[in-house]
Amino acid sequence: MAAPRENIGSGTKWEPVVGYSRAVRVGNLVFVAGTTATEETGNIVGPGDPYVQTRKALRNIELALTRAGATLRDVVRTRLFVKDIEDWDIIGKAHGEVFRDIRPASTMVEVSGFVDPRMLVEIEVDAVIG
Repeated sequence: MAAPRENIGSGTKWEPVVGYSRAVRVGNLVFVAGTTATEETGNIVGPGDPYVQTRKALRNIELALTRAGATLRDVVRTRLFVKDIEDWDIIGKAHGEVFRDIRPASTMVEVSGFVDPRMLVEIEVDAVIG
């Protein structure tokens, strides 16, 4: 019998329009969708500042993980999509402040853009609880 699936929303207006969940939990696995530096109101935090945006995106991810019954310590993989790869060091610093002792597998790639041009970083994570 398959493990039950739990969709975890963040309440943004885009989730039902686009057809996605902030996170999905199946058994002890949690997958968090691409997450940006937005407030619940949709306002972008830290325009022009990749460090601030990375920290806010990671905080939003932590909230999604908590709602799914997981923690940052359960994260086994991160994927960072960045507007300008030359910001890798400051984005990596913010990532390292959160994951220095956890050390998930991680990938950082440059992308041509996001749905809002003020967004500089989008992060996905996968977690295994337990």
